[in-house]
Amino acid sequence: MRFKTPLGISLAAILAATTHAAQAEITLYDKDDTSFSADGYINAFYVNSDIDRPGSDFDRRQSRVKMGFLPNWIGFNAKRQVGSLELAARSSFWVTINDSDENSTETGIDVRQFYGTIGGDWGEVLIGKDFGLFARSNIFLDQLLSGYGQVSDTLGLVDFGGVSFGNIGSGYPYPFPTAQITYRTPKAGGLRLAAGIFDPVHTTDDSALGSRYEEAPRFESELTWETSLGGVDLYTWVNGQYQTSESSDSDVEEVTSRGLGYGVQATMGPATLTASGFTAEGINAFFTNNVGNATLREVDSDGYLLQAGYKFGANRIALSYGETEDEQTDMELRTRGVALFHSINDHLTLVGEVNRHDIETLSGGGEIEQTDTVALGVTMSW
Repeated sequence: MRFKTPLGISLAAILAATTHAAQAEITLYDKDDTSFSADGYINAFYVNSDIDRPGSDFDRRQSRVKMGFLPNWIGFNAKRQVGSLELAARSSFWVTINDSDENSTETGIDVRQFYGTIGGDWGEVLIGKDFGLFARSNIFLDQLLSGYGQVSDTLGLVDFGGVSFGNIGSGYPYPFPTAQITYRTPKAGGLRLAAGIFDPVHTTDDSALGSRYEEAPRFESELTWETSLGGVDLYTWVNGQYQTSESSDSDVEEVTSRGLGYGVQATMGPATLTASGFTAEGINAFFTNNVGNATLREVDSDGYLLQAGYKFGANRIALSYGETEDEQTDMELRTRGVALFHSINDHLTLVGEVNRHDIETLSGGGEIEQTDTVALGVTMSW
């Protein structure tokens, strides 16, 4: 089974692009209650993957020079104070550095964010295209986000021209950027609620005798809570998604999609522990917008991710284990990894990672694939 995926399937702007993340952007203009800034991220990895699949037809050791879980991007931010309202906007553009082999020189430009925000003492409204809320913090707080992660050969990722998958499909689904109108409350006692309506997606069976449709938009929300208890900094979250998809063909069943994500991250001095998970019905276990239009028929999927990190000097080491069970593909997918990040300065980091990705059939337990990957890379940001 191979998925056809667009460029930048990963979270390219996690380090800078969300309304909740800080980044040392370059200020280009700051005058008369108006500011304009730019930020960016560049990374490249040498990667060696050892693929072992049943029989020997696909067994091989493949070397690549490519980007990691995060693509390369450049982003632009604007902000203006107008009376009691703060008007802001962000646009960010991703490119792949993998132009060789099948991609020729067709470097793609992929727009994952193009939105404006209207803010005040009452909260904030976002209008435009941004990452979804379901599974949002699950992936944003992945401790291997700026690393490499899994490149399943079964999913076509070893030779794929885009990013690796990190822990997508082995711990959480990807909260695909989608057109939305989302409201966020102000923080109160560390609590913040985000809720919005999203462009829906077809999840019913396709039919030559009818058309698929959604009478209502997709609803997504996330509740986060930040606090400190006994010297431990805690960040917890619960997020969800709900949608119904129908067909004008009376023989095609309606599909109701429900998803719940959750997690906690605890930081105690140099140590950080993260535990997250999700459970879903009628939702693609890899992509929340069901890219490729897989027929879902209310199938179930669930997964979890456990991680531990420790900082010492200019270094950070992270251990990770993620797993997803997906009835749609009849697969159980697991990724185990360890990564070392060495900061040269605030903008330049060296990365070394080793991970193993396993796939077994969910119904029978037979092995489908085992891929061992070594990745050595450099990341640069501003």
